[in-house]
Amino acid sequence: MIRPSARLESLPKYAIHELAVIKRRMLSEGVDVIDLSAGDADFPPPAVAVEALREAVGDPAMSRYPFQVGLAEFRRAAAGYIERRFGVTFDPASELLPLLGSKEGLLHLALAVLNPGDVCVVPDPGYPAYIGGALLADAEAELVPLRAEQDFLVELEELPPEKLARTGLVYLNYPNNPTTAVAPLEYLERTVDVCRRYDILLAYDNPYCEITFEDYRAPSIFEVEGARDVAVEFHSVSKSFSMTGWRLGWAIGNPDLIALLSRIKTYVDTGVFMAVQKAGAAVLDEAETLVAPLRERFRERRDAAVRALADIGLPVEPPRGTMYLWVPLPSGVGSAAFAKEVLENQGVVLMPGTAFGQGGEGYFRIALTVDSERLTEAVQRVGRALERLGAPRA
Repeated sequence: MIRPSARLESLPKYAIHELAVIKRRMLSEGVDVIDLSAGDADFPPPAVAVEALREAVGDPAMSRYPFQVGLAEFRRAAAGYIERRFGVTFDPASELLPLLGSKEGLLHLALAVLNPGDVCVVPDPGYPAYIGGALLADAEAELVPLRAEQDFLVELEELPPEKLARTGLVYLNYPNNPTTAVAPLEYLERTVDVCRRYDILLAYDNPYCEITFEDYRAPSIFEVEGARDVAVEFHSVSKSFSMTGWRLGWAIGNPDLIALLSRIKTYVDTGVFMAVQKAGAAVLDEAETLVAPLRERFRERRDAAVRALADIGLPVEPPRGTMYLWVPLPSGVGSAAFAKEVLENQGVVLMPGTAFGQGGEGYFRIALTVDSERLTEAVQRVGRALERLGAPRA
């Protein structure tokens, strides 16, 4: 009998895929399902992306292997966007790498730099690709709990020095999925300082930098002095431009670090379809204009969901970033059991906090992926589930 590898068996279950199977069954049974699980908004992709793709697929040159070099036009557009947005400059040829979405780059970076027994710092709760990267690299995953009383920040200096001395990689993500936390610049400065002192590579996952509200502006890690020595930052067109299925992202960093990621990807894939890169270039050239209306629509949805949650006794502070709400459950209500109750009896797909690690127990995540009316309806159904469970109100 052929058996899975121990490496594969070490991976936790990927909850979002299991929820998709249940959702499909319920839809086939005629249930009115409201899906607030994945960060996959219902907005159409930008018209400029669609038109650029339509034109590019007619060009036979776009159907050749892109390899890791990719399309020079996309590299220039991504570097230009980074310079306009953050005021930092990167060479598009040597300090930027196109990715099949930032997710694969985040995981492959772990394979490029970690050896068996090395420590990889993973936020808990956190994006599942982080723990996946650590475990598939046969590294020791150091799960750092994200706590509300610490503003959901990973404080590296709280780890023992001997642990930091063995650490090869740390994953950070602010604005944060799933907690929606944002990181002050002074926090990023002291984190970079720790990474430089201990020669730790910092994978800074920044896909929500454009989905921010009020006067908050999400920084790049490269706005911190010295970050180029130790950091690789990841970006994507998925969330900011409603292009999740297009699978297009990029990494930036110093040439030596980008070369490590490029080298391992050479053995894994042959690059992003160049027609998609052409479309991505068109979007990034107009990023500021395209993202503004989406940001406003996310804000409207956020506010509607926050009001609805307050009405059912689950008050949350309006987050300053991301397309999510991180909602604390009443004491004694387990997140996995609650998500199952809401799905099976109310037809609402939520992400239980434990889908992001045991540190997420006691929470659930709402994605702002449907309009305000449907969000309000979904939250009202959540309230009915709480009543069925006899949970106390705040």
